[in-house]
Amino acid sequence: MSGVHEIELDLTRPLVEDPRAGHNRWHPDIPAVLRCAPGDTVTMRARDGYDGQITRDSTAADVLRMDAARIHPLTGPVYVEDAEPGDLLVVDVLSVETGDFGATLNIPGFGFLRDEFTEPHIVRWEIADGFARSTDLPGIRLPAAPFMGVMGVAPSRELFERTKASEQQAADEGGLVELPNPTSAVPPDRTGDPGRRTISPTEAGGNIDIKHLTAGSRVYLPVWVPGALFSVGDGHFAQGDGESCGAAVETATRVVVRFDLRKGAGAASGVRHLRFERRTPGPPDVASRPHFAVTGVPVDLDGRIHPEDLNLATRNALRLMVDHLAEERGFTRQQAYALCSVAVDLHISQIVDVPNVLVSAMVPTDIFE
Repeated sequence: MSGVHEIELDLTRPLVEDPRAGHNRWHPDIPAVLRCAPGDTVTMRARDGYDGQITRDSTAADVLRMDAARIHPLTGPVYVEDAEPGDLLVVDVLSVETGDFGATLNIPGFGFLRDEFTEPHIVRWEIADGFARSTDLPGIRLPAAPFMGVMGVAPSRELFERTKASEQQAADEGGLVELPNPTSAVPPDRTGDPGRRTISPTEAGGNIDIKHLTAGSRVYLPVWVPGALFSVGDGHFAQGDGESCGAAVETATRVVVRFDLRKGAGAASGVRHLRFERRTPGPPDVASRPHFAVTGVPVDLDGRIHPEDLNLATRNALRLMVDHLAEERGFTRQQAYALCSVAVDLHISQIVDVPNVLVSAMVPTDIFE
């Protein structure tokens, strides 16, 4: 008979003060806080992605004072019996419930248009009756589509070291990378190795921010260490496909998952990255709701084509949507950028009509009250 388990937290206390059932770094040696068997169901509470640093009374000035090293307090790890490297861990998302408050931040130096939006910004959301509303973004009503931004398993020692080395190389070459940092690390740095930051996903999953992983989805994760050591966090009430400014409607959550294993399936099929599928119909996609869209192609402000540059096409589409929301809906550009992050979906419309690939930015018009 399948078992039922629960990891409960005191959500009035941040992870850095109450680290018994969580962590905010990835490392192969973090001990499990719960053991379960394949077929078992586990209910997991999770703190919001800011570890409680943002409240209803917070302002944009508090964004600058926030300790970014505390971002992504995760709940876990959960040890799944009989899981071995080469297996696939199957995670069925049965339900996701959120708190009654959420926040969307623009943190200077982060986000897709970080070179253009350099000032801190905050949107504080009240969540009730299946919708989120904010006096910081008046006239907007976001429908619930809750999911967990972080779902992952522990890396093997080899994957851990390889990823750290690759991130260091990327940083040395000028890339934006969150390198290891012992400040506010949970577990604390005791061996000179504080672990990997949680911002970037890897082959072991992590900060995936896939808005489709609502209740009714199934996630497949390759297992890298005995027991898999699954963790979850970074709950979102709603998010646009792309999470453009770097934040969704960030909130505390209660997620119920069921674990299973596909023995040897990862090794047999060469699966090295997360896969997922829908098991039941999910919340309506923007494309199936009334919407307005703008499109971007890889042409810079001087009119020069950058052939097949999806990044530039995406930036252009996002800029044009910010312009549209500011000009046609009366939002400030900061408000429009935040709205893009929580409600606008970025879609690759075509990648074959070279040299100009095309990205569409789509806003559902039913969010406007």
